[in-house]
Amino acid sequence: MCDNMILLDKNTKALVQGITGKQGSFHTKQMLDYNTNIVAGVTPGKGGQEFEGVPIFNSIEEAKENENINSSIIFVPAPFAKDAAFESIKHFDLVVLITEHIPVHDTMELVEYAKRKNTTVIGPNTPGIITPGVGKLGIMPTHIFKEGNVGLISRSGTLTYEVASQLSRADLGQSTCVGIGGDPVIGTNYINLLERYEEDDDTDAVVLIGEIGGNAEEKAAEFIKDNMSKPVVSYIAGRTAPPGKRMGHAGAIIDGANGTAKTKIEVFEKSGVHVAKKPSELVDLLKNHGIK
Repeated sequence: MCDNMILLDKNTKALVQGITGKQGSFHTKQMLDYNTNIVAGVTPGKGGQEFEGVPIFNSIEEAKENENINSSIIFVPAPFAKDAAFESIKHFDLVVLITEHIPVHDTMELVEYAKRKNTTVIGPNTPGIITPGVGKLGIMPTHIFKEGNVGLISRSGTLTYEVASQLSRADLGQSTCVGIGGDPVIGTNYINLLERYEEDDDTDAVVLIGEIGGNAEEKAAEFIKDNMSKPVVSYIAGRTAPPGKRMGHAGAIIDGANGTAKTKIEVFEKSGVHVAKKPSELVDLLKNHGIK
């Protein structure tokens, strides 16, 4: 597995699947500009070409024969993303699946396969992962992030950016920020990452951004109560959402009394996690825990 507990480090050597597409090429350039170690790209039929100095191959097998690769980021359109993900999971420790609108049963299959192969999958429908000062495998705007000691986990890309920006402005830098994705089925959940943050020497506190729907936050609260020595603070999006209404993400739908912001906030507070009423309050909550 990767050397750093939080997935991305100086030993990360990444491949971009779909590197020649509009999204793939745009974000590959951004990742390279941030000094991410992108060593290869794959687009069938485009082998032998280069993009921004990165060699392009027809297949992952061909790329692996020529380059030392341990991670992959996928920008392949939804109808082809399952096959692309299976291919990456087979070969790499870490797979970041940016693609949205992947059918849930496809995601279930690839998540199951990843468990068998002991591969970490971030996503689908994720902004990815960024370790400020080291690199990013994702689509985040890098200028809002700053090196520091606060870990950030979120189901929402937009809120990841908003909170990171507020932390940075308050001079609270981030160790690693991960968008786990907003779909009902995802490869890596809050608990998987909380375990890593707890073990990570570069992380002193964690911000967990949740949203309505499902029970992922409730499960995280139970884990935090029994397993986290580091402070965790939270913000839950969707406080005003009416039951039965989907808010933004496929996973953000309330079923009866379950999955509401109220139930999530109550469970967190019982577990010792302070919950901000608005994202801007997270800075004060962290400072109250002595984080600076």
